[in-house]
Amino acid sequence: MPKKEKKSKRDIGKKELHRLLYDIFSGNPDQNFNYKQLAQRLGIKNMNAKQLIMTVLNEMKNDNMLTEESTGVFKFKVNTIYVTGTIDLTAKGTAYLISDDCKEDVFIPQVGLNHALNGDKVKVLLYARSSKRRPEGEVVEILERKKETFVGIIQCSKQYAFLVPTGKQLPYDIFIPLADLNGAKDGEKAIVKITEWPENQKNPVGKVLEVLGTPGDNDTEMNAIMAEYELPVQFPASVERAAKKIKDVIPAEEIKKRRDFREITTFTIDPKDAKDFDDALSLQKLKNGNYEVGVHIADVSFYVTPDSVLDKEAYTRATSVYLVDRTIPMLPEHLSNGLCSLRPNEEKLCFSAVFELNDKAEVINQWFGRTIIKSNRRFTYEEAQAMIEGGEGDYKEEILTLNDLAQKLRAVRFQNGAIAFDRIEVRFDIDEKGKPTGVYFKRSKEANKLIEEFMLLANKKVAERIGKVKEGQKAKTFVYRIHEQPNTEKLEDFNRFIAKFGYRLRTSTPRQISSSMNKLMEDVQDRPEQNMIETLAIRTMAKAAYSTVNVGHYGLAFDYYSHFTSPIRRYPDVMTHRLLQRYLDGGRSANAEKYEEMCKHCSDMEQVASNAERASIKYKQVEFMSDKLGENFMGTISGVTQWGFYVELNDTKCEGLVAINELEGDYYEFDEENYCIVGRHHRKVYQLGDQVLVKVVKANLVARQLDFALVESTSTTTAAPAKVVPPKASGHRQRPERKLRRGRRGNAPTRRKEKKRKSH
Repeated sequence: MPKKEKKSKRDIGKKELHRLLYDIFSGNPDQNFNYKQLAQRLGIKNMNAKQLIMTVLNEMKNDNMLTEESTGVFKFKVNTIYVTGTIDLTAKGTAYLISDDCKEDVFIPQVGLNHALNGDKVKVLLYARSSKRRPEGEVVEILERKKETFVGIIQCSKQYAFLVPTGKQLPYDIFIPLADLNGAKDGEKAIVKITEWPENQKNPVGKVLEVLGTPGDNDTEMNAIMAEYELPVQFPASVERAAKKIKDVIPAEEIKKRRDFREITTFTIDPKDAKDFDDALSLQKLKNGNYEVGVHIADVSFYVTPDSVLDKEAYTRATSVYLVDRTIPMLPEHLSNGLCSLRPNEEKLCFSAVFELNDKAEVINQWFGRTIIKSNRRFTYEEAQAMIEGGEGDYKEEILTLNDLAQKLRAVRFQNGAIAFDRIEVRFDIDEKGKPTGVYFKRSKEANKLIEEFMLLANKKVAERIGKVKEGQKAKTFVYRIHEQPNTEKLEDFNRFIAKFGYRLRTSTPRQISSSMNKLMEDVQDRPEQNMIETLAIRTMAKAAYSTVNVGHYGLAFDYYSHFTSPIRRYPDVMTHRLLQRYLDGGRSANAEKYEEMCKHCSDMEQVASNAERASIKYKQVEFMSDKLGENFMGTISGVTQWGFYVELNDTKCEGLVAINELEGDYYEFDEENYCIVGRHHRKVYQLGDQVLVKVVKANLVARQLDFALVESTSTTTAAPAKVVPPKASGHRQRPERKLRRGRRGNAPTRRKEKKRKSH
């Protein structure tokens, strides 16, 4: 008999017994069983355990899993339902199936995963259930693996080795035969690929693909994060060769095809450490008193042709990745920082959107097409901002004119219902070894907003040029950046949450939502709860994505919006350039199904890159706090879970956990309904937004986790508060075993070479 069938009542709990009985009945659907036969099969002799069998049998009958053929004799009720979906693993090792086939997520216990891992596409057998129970099931087939490679630390013995994964996507160690260590040594970080997973074994078997280095080394950790999210660090040699073959001399015949802006005042405004300048502005005053503003974007599509080696690599990556201390570009440096970069005093090929604006910043005329430019000057944001604030410098009149027009464009946008999410950016000062030496906050100023408004204008007008057609006509296939209206339920949850702080949203109409959301953003300025409420407000909104199906962009209050202005770092912009030129040339509509698939890939890769960026931020936060063990800091409770509450430090926005079992003076319990932690005897409550004094007790770089101990709380709450529900993370439903907090988003972006402008 298998070991699991020999357990006594003391060893077998009710849930496990339910599972064992289900296995027997489902494996023998034509047979009848009474409790004595089942006890014999399970090796149970204890009378109390036998009585428990009868209890579970009756529950299974009530749940419509079994039929009672005669008194005390049961048979499996065949009602087989299969669904497919994606596994979402929890921190406890259980999972949920995210499926379009089900209204609710399907709970899957750890024993029912059958080797399925986070992100895997699977087929699940649904268990019969009563109306009061949540849907449950077990994985019967893994249709598609999300990941086969994992990052972790090698542990060696004389006979065998294991990889202990450092991420949260694999809850098992990977067994590695010594012959497959590939030179990896004990304690080193490595990338391992799963090669097999025998059905009767808990641990998969794998081999080392690459040794990353010593844990704690900056390059090792940053490369480990890239590997954890299966993002490439280096370009294949064939891609580098293809890039270097491209000549930097612009053919004379190509110049003749383009509108020439080389004699018109043109400049770039970028972060001081930027190297890939993919947008420039030109300005000239027309004889009629209006202004001609050119938004000039690097013509990547001229150099990266469809289906070429460069194009395939760019599409696979889909985006540049901005870690705390480095940029992993979408295109090789020869293109991103060289040929395509709009460096000053160099002739460059562009794809441009040119607008005639009156002094009210109204668009009178517009033109789209390929151009050649020669930038006169490269400004940093700081240099442009200094002139806006009264300083002197080159092209000051042009800067001030553009800023005036940008402010008017911005005012109209907000009048139309745009939402202002100008979040604090938390950045690190990094030394030459990559170690964070300080934290500072930065806000977007007028120079940043100047660039932002003209990029938004170009993106909007390009989308309108293709998508806005006469009534009765069908728009041609195009790539849109879409943002749907917020979910009503999420807004209600968010409204209940912010009411705790004395704030309120009006939600009767879309215009009321946007205006009151903007008022909220103003009201929370410089308040302790600012970062938390801003983060939760963003989560309340739907997630922006790419699609050929235009539903508009709610957050920007645009009916048509695309991404046109950053082709060096975003593949969708390359797609937009190609489609726009195709239609300007009178071409037929592109294949919508093909482009929708490409849009989905780009949206998915954007999310993966964002997760990697947040992981690098979290690592640097933990590293920054690692020499502050024992020190006290004031913070705000930013999340509450069954294992404790998370605290965001007010000074640095670093976040750590106060474990529930470390709270003294009472026995504390997680109040799931009210999302707080309550003392059983004294009714002391810890809830979102409370100010607390904490001590740093542990900085775990491997897990990228900070542990705090509570020193003092300013909360005086001694009774459970009214129910407040933080908004759910985009794309996920709330679940009891998930962290009911701001997710693993970490804090605002750190110093990520700042080239990554707002990705609306």
